Amino acid sequence: MYKRYTITDMFKLPPEHFGDKLEDIAAEILRRKYEGYVDKEMGVIVSVTEVSEVSDGMIYPGDPATHHTAKFDVLTFMPAVEEVVPGEVSELAEFGAFVRIGPMEGLVHVSQIANDFLSFDKKVPAFVSKKSGKSLKKGDTVLAKISTVSMKKTVKDSKIALTMKPDGLGRPEWITAEAKKGRRDDKGGSGRKGSK
Repeated sequence: MYKRYTITDMFKLPPEHFGDKLEDIAAEILRRKYEGYVDKEMGVIVSVTEVSEVSDGMIYPGDPATHHTAKFDVLTFMPAVEEVVPGEVSELAEFGAFVRIGPMEGLVHVSQIANDFLSFDKKVPAFVSKKSGKSLKKGDTVLAKISTVSMKKTVKDSKIALTMKPDGLGRPEWITAEAKKGRRDDKGGSGRKGSK
């Protein structure tokens, strides 16, 4: 889930930027410091969006830089358990599929891809079901539900487990096929009940 927060922090302005526009340099310095940073409460800081206030600089003995306080907005991404998220399959391995969701990747274990037996075809590469004809390959768009989240100090070390087994999840083609099958089942069932 994406959220917006306002943060106040100090930054150091090197002397070579004294003649530059303060808000622009502040935004650049704060982006380098914060973008990609993982905060366990806010999530991954995706972007510094707006610097609204920058204080006059303070000088400390022996330091040629000026030190400023800035107030700025950040856009964050915090995956939440049970949240349904769109994503794109970024990589396949024999044990499952990695799905890009926002600035992070989650893993859909092979047992959580579908309510069907899937085998990994290394030649394609893809996960394929002989029974239903479902397949999953790199680049496919999917809907997945977040099962577990473990936020660490970096995006790389953070872990997200996903599932696509429940109805209404997976590739759009699977969802459409399930909906059509459900409508056929409803029509057939109501026809039998009405014929007494």
